[in-house]
Amino acid sequence: MDEVLIYSPKLTARVRYVFRLVFKELLRIKPVFTSSVDEFQSSDMTKIIYGDKEISDDIFFQGSSLLFEKGIGNPDLEPFYFEGLKVIFPVYSKSSALPFDVFSAIFYFVARYEEYQPYKTDKHGRFTAHLSKAHELGILEKPVVNIWALRIKDILTEKYPDLQFTKVNYKFLPTYDIDSAYAYAQKGLVRSLGGYFMSVKNLDWKEILERTRVLFTRHKDPFDTFDLQIALQKKYGLRPMYFILFGRYGRFNKNINTRNRSFRFLVKMLSDYAKIGIHPSYNMVDDEAILPFEKKNLENALNKNIDSSRQHFLRLNLPSTYRQLISNDIVNDYSMGFAALPGFRAGICTSYYFYDIDLEAVTNFRIHPFAVMDGTLKDYMDMTTADAITKISQLIEEVRKVNGTFISLWHNEALSDKKRWAGWLNVYEQLIKMAID
Repeated sequence: MDEVLIYSPKLTARVRYVFRLVFKELLRIKPVFTSSVDEFQSSDMTKIIYGDKEISDDIFFQGSSLLFEKGIGNPDLEPFYFEGLKVIFPVYSKSSALPFDVFSAIFYFVARYEEYQPYKTDKHGRFTAHLSKAHELGILEKPVVNIWALRIKDILTEKYPDLQFTKVNYKFLPTYDIDSAYAYAQKGLVRSLGGYFMSVKNLDWKEILERTRVLFTRHKDPFDTFDLQIALQKKYGLRPMYFILFGRYGRFNKNINTRNRSFRFLVKMLSDYAKIGIHPSYNMVDDEAILPFEKKNLENALNKNIDSSRQHFLRLNLPSTYRQLISNDIVNDYSMGFAALPGFRAGICTSYYFYDIDLEAVTNFRIHPFAVMDGTLKDYMDMTTADAITKISQLIEEVRKVNGTFISLWHNEALSDKKRWAGWLNVYEQLIKMAID
């Protein structure tokens, strides 16, 4: 792996974090740091200057103050257009390789700086897509961090044409959230009677008939699409991830009783075809006792360690949620995305390490951003199936252009034959075909 020497007058934790993300993680070139002018000027390595002024005629990126600060302030982002996209943190030196502080911009998005600032939550206590700076700037559906990293690569290559970058390949990872394995089956007498009562109250005779057929004949439960999922995995050579809600029943937790033998058998069967992660209960963000209990229960059912997670309802509060996960030996999280809009919540389509701004420290906890969820397109955006396929195609192409990882989030019920999801099985299979093409 080739190396690049980076000079900065102040090598803060933020500076080291961002440059390692850009060069080691995205461009696959090793960053070496120095704050010594003499060491920098005497070196014959590939060299970059990052700071407020030049110290030589090497590549110079003028910096703003964000990476040299601690804590959370209220930075003036001063957005403007550059090469067709809105950017932030303008700089004004004519010698700067770019007219904005690209490294501060990257840190702002990937560290989720805006989510540490005060904001108004939605009814589920979430930071919403419509509040995000990326949405405001019109760049939510662009993996701008990856785009900017490739722009930096071009600048380096122009000056150092012999510099070798390890090739990075595009990847596709399908993931599933199992919030409710079955619509009617395996729910017990009390929940089944409650379901009948609500159907009668709503005069939903079709659902009464469907529930009765599932419970009293061999009619397949509509949410039981797992054989179909496995068939798709075999057909297209996929190795997905499943996130299982494995907690106590509640208002927002509608899965099967974790002691139910059929449910436990299902989870074990899925683990033969995919990696399993925990989908912590809705109230996990407010009750620290929930996650260790549910994680241990799922591990006992599988006889495997669980190291991956995705938040139920995407309830993610920074930094507290990630600290909870870290303290329970979770090292990979797949919650970085929005419920209301598709795109790139952190501006990136490559996994990366979580930087805890409150502690000013990088962690070993890895964030895997997803780009699109079934419910976003159907429920939040009320898209037709044709429009959904078009949107998915656009997102896949954005990820493919920067050699990122396209992660989709789907639910088992979205593949069912229920009227509510009519046509969405085709949407999902088109997603797979486009993602692997």
